[in-house]
Amino acid sequence: MSLRSLLGSVPGLTAEVGRRLAPRSGATTPAVLRIAVGAYHLWHVGSRRRLYRGVHRTDQESFAPVGVVRVLKRPLPPVVADRLVDASLVTGALVTAGVAHRVIGPLHAALQTWNFTYRNSWSMVYHHENALVLHTVVLGVAPAADALSVDALVRDGQLLPPRRSWMYGATPMVMNAAVAMTYLLAGVAKLVRGEGVRWADGEQMRGQVAFDALRKTMLGEEPSPVGRALYPHAWMFTGMAVISLVLELGAPLALVDRRLGRVFAVGAFAMHWGIKVIMRITFPYNLSGVMYLPLLLMPRPERDR
Repeated sequence: MSLRSLLGSVPGLTAEVGRRLAPRSGATTPAVLRIAVGAYHLWHVGSRRRLYRGVHRTDQESFAPVGVVRVLKRPLPPVVADRLVDASLVTGALVTAGVAHRVIGPLHAALQTWNFTYRNSWSMVYHHENALVLHTVVLGVAPAADALSVDALVRDGQLLPPRRSWMYGATPMVMNAAVAMTYLLAGVAKLVRGEGVRWADGEQMRGQVAFDALRKTMLGEEPSPVGRALYPHAWMFTGMAVISLVLELGAPLALVDRRLGRVFAVGAFAMHWGIKVIMRITFPYNLSGVMYLPLLLMPRPERDR
């Protein structure tokens, strides 16, 4: 292929990439995601408000700041930390309703990032909240309140204005990219740590299930009877290990095609419910299904961009 013909194909290739990664869509798509993620935040934080208050009053020796909280040399006064959590509930309600989203959206994302990071600065890092934070940040800076919102009623006089834009289609795609990267990193970590590709034989997973059951027993908790029943069947752990690796390493393919995205969403959702049943380990955002909603709402690419 000559240089001229190669350069001539660049605009077409660029248009195709844009058509798939930022397809034109209606304003309803990011609006539904805003409402779902916002409502989940209200439930997740609201139901744990007492837990956060307890964390804020933990012995200062347990404080080990991570991420953005590293700007602190000592913990915040407990009352201040409490009020920041309460403020995120207020902004969360406003975001869910779609009020002054251009201001409240970024503010809510900043508060949520701070509060979850502050929570993770005490004794243990909870990675299961990372995707929620990333989704909130994307929605906070996206035009996610142009429909089904107070903003839409004020500006357009209706909840469903006939607006279409590539920005509305790009919103779920960016959210999906954030999820795909977290799964890909988890898959790569399995291969580069421990036994490498031998992780797929299931023995390491089987050992993790046994160790978790023993830990729960020693702490006075009841281990999962399902995990105990499955333990003698090594071949089942091989199958589960292979499936988890395929899902995690193949996660980026969910961005390429809407059908692949839906297959990944169903597979990942089922995998986390399997983890809960077998090991009684809970990933709340994953188990809620809200995390995979952007995959189900991926717009269909349009030819008339």
